[in-house]
Amino acid sequence: MSSTKELNTFDQTTKTKSMLAARVYTTAKDTDKRLTLTDELTFGQGVQPFESEVSVFVNPNKRYQRVLGFGGAITDASSEVFAKLPDDKQDELLKAYFDKEQGIGYTLVRTSIHSSDFGSSSHTYIAEGDKSLATFNIDKDREFRIPLIKRAMQAAGGELTFYASPWSAPAFMKSNNNMLHGGTLLPEYYDSWAHYFAKFIKAYEDENIPVWGVTIQNEPMAVQRWESMIYTAEEERDFLKNHLGPILEEEGLGDKKIVVWDHNRDLITRRANVIFEDPEASKYAWGIGFHWYETWAGGETMHDNLALVNESYPSKNLLFTEGTNENFREDRYQYWPNAERYGHSMINDFNRGTVGWTDWNILLDHTGGPNHVQNFCFAPIHGDTRTGELIYTPTYYYIGHFSKFVRPNAQRVSTSSSRSFLLATSFVNENGEMATIVMNHTDAAISYNFFVGKAQSKLTIPARAIQTVVY
Repeated sequence: MSSTKELNTFDQTTKTKSMLAARVYTTAKDTDKRLTLTDELTFGQGVQPFESEVSVFVNPNKRYQRVLGFGGAITDASSEVFAKLPDDKQDELLKAYFDKEQGIGYTLVRTSIHSSDFGSSSHTYIAEGDKSLATFNIDKDREFRIPLIKRAMQAAGGELTFYASPWSAPAFMKSNNNMLHGGTLLPEYYDSWAHYFAKFIKAYEDENIPVWGVTIQNEPMAVQRWESMIYTAEEERDFLKNHLGPILEEEGLGDKKIVVWDHNRDLITRRANVIFEDPEASKYAWGIGFHWYETWAGGETMHDNLALVNESYPSKNLLFTEGTNENFREDRYQYWPNAERYGHSMINDFNRGTVGWTDWNILLDHTGGPNHVQNFCFAPIHGDTRTGELIYTPTYYYIGHFSKFVRPNAQRVSTSSSRSFLLATSFVNENGEMATIVMNHTDAAISYNFFVGKAQSKLTIPARAIQTVVY
């Protein structure tokens, strides 16, 4: 649990220590350390470490991709819960996420095009059967979702990188005549569905919410009991090159970024191969999005597939578009492995070329919802609508070790660890300040050498902890 007061104290501490060679912020299991300033480092001349020592090596001269941002999704569920919170808790939540001084500085927001499973009900923006889209309106979103997005933008300083994803086309446009349970988009509705994207973008921009881009389909190879729709790689390629891409251009929206795939790492390489090797489709695609749900239960995650896509198509961008911990239980708010899943994924994803990282719901209630098909999950912060209290989970702080210190347009810097149990990645911000994130997922504290170029310092990371070294 945290509070705005604690975040303010953290910010003041940051400012007073800015003249030091390095500052170390730590979040650790079984302690009160939550993004806490725990050490101040000075550097000496580096000396050759022995094999028995643990070391992290940063080479500031080797730089890679630039960062788009970090953030989460403002869903119907998040906005419904937000509306039930007391005014002071609403203000606290906005500062905690979007204020870069008093919070963790989110700059990236995703939302759904009409409904996903996370909300009280299923809905679209048109009347049933309206192929011409004459009845299109976003009145449903104006009730809760759009007000929260606008307040988030204000809390973030006036702008956010904002993008949207559909979970399903309207039922009448699909092979199964149902928004739920998969089904495919019927060919006679390809143009109508592409125009639906354009109308969504224009409607949101009429609300003074600039839309950075869209993904074509959330999880296009998953038949779910909630809103879902299937595209093969070839179907998504053809919808992009023959319908969505050209129609957005015709509508004056050719500057909007289009992200393909938006599903797990396991099948990402084939989707990239099929779409990016077709020049007419590829010219419309900014990059490829991915989730993390493929094999975590078995302890394996397919990060090397990201590296292969990055190496094969260096002009395309990798964007993490969704991840959350499933199977919500109220007695597991402080379950540490949930946070470690984030740290593990974020470090490995960025080290394989990812440019941005988007969590799922920014806020859920004390049931892990609302969700109209009972697919209850965790969020970094929960709002108990019985008491009006906010519950901060360890995940919030793990994400904050990145989002607070790694700002948009930062560049990843070469970083390696001499031991596989110590994960690390580094970035240099536009102002020249650098941040190295180190994660220890073992049950023992680890002392390690910290090399930055030819300079060296020594520090210790507690058991089951994450640290950000700022220098």
